[in-house]
Amino acid sequence: MENVLIVGSGCAGLTAAIYTARANLNPLVLEGREPGGQLTTTTMVENFPGFPEGIDGPMLVMNMHKQAERFGARFEYGVVTGFEPGEKSHRVEIDGAWRETRTLIIASGASARWLGLPGERGKIGHGLTSCATCDGAFYRGVPVCVVGGGDSAAEEAIFLTRFASKVYLIHRRDELRASKIMADRVLAHEKIEPVWNSVPVEYLSDDKGEMRALRVRGVKSGAESEIGVKCVFVAIGHTPNTAPFVGHLDLDENGYIIQKSGTRTNLPGVFAAGDVADHVYRQAITAAGQGCAAALEAEHYLTDLEA
Repeated sequence: MENVLIVGSGCAGLTAAIYTARANLNPLVLEGREPGGQLTTTTMVENFPGFPEGIDGPMLVMNMHKQAERFGARFEYGVVTGFEPGEKSHRVEIDGAWRETRTLIIASGASARWLGLPGERGKIGHGLTSCATCDGAFYRGVPVCVVGGGDSAAEEAIFLTRFASKVYLIHRRDELRASKIMADRVLAHEKIEPVWNSVPVEYLSDDKGEMRALRVRGVKSGAESEIGVKCVFVAIGHTPNTAPFVGHLDLDENGYIIQKSGTRTNLPGVFAAGDVADHVYRQAITAAGQGCAAALEAEHYLTDLEA
């Protein structure tokens, strides 16, 4: 029987681990398929308080990991494959084996949605990414493109104008789904060129395996053409990693966990922190803050349980 089981090892999960470990709750942290979360793909974090010169994303995660271990947190590699809620404890299936815990902190994050084009996974990191703030600075003075039409795509396109020589915004419709203020900013920017009624069909690489162009097809005409770019930024949303909890936890229409009060969920002893519940801010510092809150709430819950 675990006191605290933490699913996820990004900012939210590791902060929860630090706090629950310091409270002598001996937490167990599950590191999933992407240990460290999205920060591990970020070369430089410049907006996390306390680092005036910035800090390497993987280094920030590693420091949090060491800090949690110092206070007694335990780490295991594993993926949650099932969940059975109970009254005073919950059963969690980890790679086919069941574990029982009094409290559960879900900090499993959200995964970027991709286009599903041939060879896509192999292109990630070689001119294909889902994070402009992570990778935009690598593409100074060269053309890039953003795929999408919502607020996220608009924000990414505007951000990339700081670095790229030109930003193509590829959208399957003839107008953006983004809010009017964001759409107006995009359309007024001299560096951004919309490519309307078009869908990507193929990534094209150079001799070194790096991105050289994106082939697109006209939705109405069916005609195909190449757009020469050094990087494709996919901004079509994220999918929260909540599959094992469907049918047990209250989720919103997009699959994010609904927080009832603070980080509490509809089940007693189950808490949610970070991007698995937050689809608005999605920042390292807000995830860390929610991880702290979830840990404190779990500690209070356990105290009440023993009373």
